[in-house]
Amino acid sequence: MSSSVPALAERPRVVAIVAAGFIGFLAGQILATLLEALGVAITHYPGGLSALSKVANPPWWANSLGLLGVWAGFAAAIVFAYRDGRLTPWPDQWRPRPTDLLYIVLGVGCQYGVDLAYDPFHFKSLDKPVNHLFAASHGTGFVVIGIATVLIAPIFEEWLFRGVLLRAIAEGTHGVTRRTAVVLGVVGSAVLFALAHAEPLEFAGLFALGLVLAAVAWRSKRLVPSYVTHAAFNATAFIMVIHLRSGH
Repeated sequence: MSSSVPALAERPRVVAIVAAGFIGFLAGQILATLLEALGVAITHYPGGLSALSKVANPPWWANSLGLLGVWAGFAAAIVFAYRDGRLTPWPDQWRPRPTDLLYIVLGVGCQYGVDLAYDPFHFKSLDKPVNHLFAASHGTGFVVIGIATVLIAPIFEEWLFRGVLLRAIAEGTHGVTRRTAVVLGVVGSAVLFALAHAEPLEFAGLFALGLVLAAVAWRSKRLVPSYVTHAAFNATAFIMVIHLRSGH
């Protein structure tokens, strides 16, 4: 056996890690609901949690609390993968390098590429996720959501989908060639990434982005490049929101 291929007993527990990711996602949704209920109680939101759940454009604090719940679920899955899933972090996976700034161009290009691909279809509901996050946010709340979506969310998403799920599938799958396992990891993590956003119309674009992010992470064996790409992708959308709000 090649020294570059870990023995079966040393491989990541791919099924357990993927299951932990799914459970962490569900637990995050539950925690998000509980935190939103707490926010409703503190703010005395009219109509309570039931009314909040039906609002197309919830207040910034509700979105912020929801994101915190989701991130907590992701964090729990990441911890499981490292503690009980036999997954070892990449060395220096979060250590930045000056050349990582070049991935900003890739992220911006991906955003415009996805927009151009969807443009001929004229889907009116494509703005729904952005409106859900930003439409009712103003002033400080708008800034908080901007920071959360541009800078913080990509950390947890890259860590889970690329740092854990991609690697678990690529390194833990056995009975196939190394190349096939890597392809399964790239495609599988991209599918899970797209599904986690729960936006059917955006699935294709998110899947394509997931493929790019997985390829970047796997090629570099670090998470900073894919994080910078992801953050730049989100930042481009955020700047578009600011541009539209300015009336230009």
